[in-house]
Amino acid sequence: MLLQIAIDRAESFGVIPRVRGIADIIEIGTPLLKRFGIGAIATARELCPDTPILVDAKTVDAGDLEAEMVFGAGARLMTVLSSTSPATHAAVGKVASRFGAFVVVDTITESGKHELLPVGVIFPEAFAYVGVHSPTDMRVAGERSSAHIDAVSDIRRRGFRVALAGGLGPDTLDAVLEVEPEIVIVGGAITGADDPRRVATWIKDRLRNPGRGWPSDAR
Repeated sequence: MLLQIAIDRAESFGVIPRVRGIADIIEIGTPLLKRFGIGAIATARELCPDTPILVDAKTVDAGDLEAEMVFGAGARLMTVLSSTSPATHAAVGKVASRFGAFVVVDTITESGKHELLPVGVIFPEAFAYVGVHSPTDMRVAGERSSAHIDAVSDIRRRGFRVALAGGLGPDTLDAVLEVEPEIVIVGGAITGADDPRRVATWIKDRLRNPGRGWPSDAR
């Protein structure tokens, strides 16, 4: 399992060099992308040049234009909403292939459905992962469902690789380890910690050694 660290706030830029060598993927979150544009990608690459950058663009239209901007700035992966048109998926896929980059299909707009993604769905070239994603606003409003974690096993049985996101951290990691997504995405549990590097190190160690418990002071 790979560790992806999500950077959503400007003040969290300073976390990036602190997790260099620990994070497998650095994510430029949607709020950060909207605030700074593609310049955020270049900044992340400068701070952590040897780590792939994912841009959580949540693309829904103008797929070729957005993909050109994102991959042209040096990102390795980007997200496209699962609910968008096949034409947009195809447009992003073609650009990604040209750059040797990859696409994550994000199911955040399908959150709460009994089954994510239509049965038999086929994604175009450069498709890499299904993003199973619990929406932030729902969790802030008090939603404590673990349905997104529970959905991982079904998505994997259907032959997809999974990137799992949404409130993940020390309190949910045992459940995450049981379903074994290919990518575990952690944001605030690391970026909001007093010692982000230490928390990131412990999470990465758990992904490599699932049997180890959390020390009482690892937060």
